Amino acid sequence: MALAIWFDPETQWLAAPTGRRGRQPVFTDAAIQTDLTLKALFGLPLRQATGMVASLLELAGLHWPVPDFCTLCRRQKTLTVHIPYRPSTGALHLLIDSTGVKAEGDGEWLAKKHGPSKPRDWRKVHLGIDAETLEVRAFAVTGSRIGDAPVLPDLLDQIHGDQPLGIVTADGAYDTHAYHRYGGLRGPIRGQGPPSHHRGA
Repeated sequence: MALAIWFDPETQWLAAPTGRRGRQPVFTDAAIQTDLTLKALFGLPLRQATGMVASLLELAGLHWPVPDFCTLCRRQKTLTVHIPYRPSTGALHLLIDSTGVKAEGDGEWLAKKHGPSKPRDWRKVHLGIDAETLEVRAFAVTGSRIGDAPVLPDLLDQIHGDQPLGIVTADGAYDTHAYHRYGGLRGPIRGQGPPSHHRGA
């Protein structure tokens, strides 16, 4: 099994002068995001991730500097992550749903056989997917006790204004008065299934 990692030589790796007083950033957000993506992908500590990126750049024949440990620690707190996507034709039909992900605690089999050793901690992953291209256009991660409706404005804010939002398809948990006050003008919600408080009734 082989993994191909490709660096675009046209990528703007070094930041342009901002024109503001004070210390100027050396690296663009793209450079920081590349390092952090490889760190998350391979489960590496930050220092090992910087070494891996330096080796990959050398293999690619790119003489670019690599962000150091302190730079990555500082910049990852305020980094705006850009998700590349292939735009659909016409107005966007956005599919939204959420799912639970166990973040901490015993697995299902172990807890059933021996009983839970500690409480399980869950996270909710909210996804907005383009119905035409099936690419992720928006996402958010919240605690398990956060409802679906409060997250909807954050998901819609991630949709760039250069593409009109036609229809939002989601279950009834997202179809609230707050959505219609916030985003009703951007696209109607097409309900799928009963509202969450009616499930299992």
